[in-house]
Amino acid sequence: MAFGFGPQQMGYDRAITVFSPEGKLYQVEYAFEAVKRGWSTIGMKCKEGVLIAVERKKLQNLIDLKHLEKIFVVDDHIMTSFAGLAADGRILVDIAREVALRHRFLYDEPPTVEYVAKVISDVKQAYTQHAGVRPFGVALIFAGVDEFGPQVFMTEPSGQYMSYYAAVIGQNQSQISEYLEGRYNYDMSLDDAIVLALKALMSVGAEEVSPENYEIGIVRADERKVRKLTEEEVAKYLERAKA
Repeated sequence: MAFGFGPQQMGYDRAITVFSPEGKLYQVEYAFEAVKRGWSTIGMKCKEGVLIAVERKKLQNLIDLKHLEKIFVVDDHIMTSFAGLAADGRILVDIAREVALRHRFLYDEPPTVEYVAKVISDVKQAYTQHAGVRPFGVALIFAGVDEFGPQVFMTEPSGQYMSYYAAVIGQNQSQISEYLEGRYNYDMSLDDAIVLALKALMSVGAEEVSPENYEIGIVRADERKVRKLTEEEVAKYLERAKA
């Protein structure tokens, strides 16, 4: 008689603090699956600054996309977006804002992008090794311009974080990353980077595109100030992306 002793039967997927024989934490891996179901999000840096571009989808006809915020200001020079469980993302955004505010209060200087990303990653990591909690089912992209120039960091549910030229999270992550790999150039202008990000999102999105389906935030290297593009500005970049 054959007996099944997969991860479910052995209980490895229920206990967050127990490794499977393969060295896996199944609850953390399940958190990664939640990220894959999130909206496609791109963070990108170039010599002129950084951007975050998010594809917004109307899940219900009664939803007003104009008031559906997906890019959040952390500090004057840092912004973030996430893919995964929205409630988890909202909590971590609030923590990131508090971290940035506390840093300014204590040291009288703005925090670096990496500092904020690392603190959030530390919070995530703590939720992978304590009983009675679960991992955050969300990945965040932090983008901004600090004393080290344009910066983009992505934090994973496991607590790992890395610096990227272009980071992709959410649905169609592999296809969008593959699209960007052959076309990305750090020396491109910020305008060209915005167009490239839109083309990448359009390559896996619906045939009919509208400015309200995309949210874009930028930080120019010479300004170090987060700014969200208006719907009219997004429309102009979409025309270039379609050409």
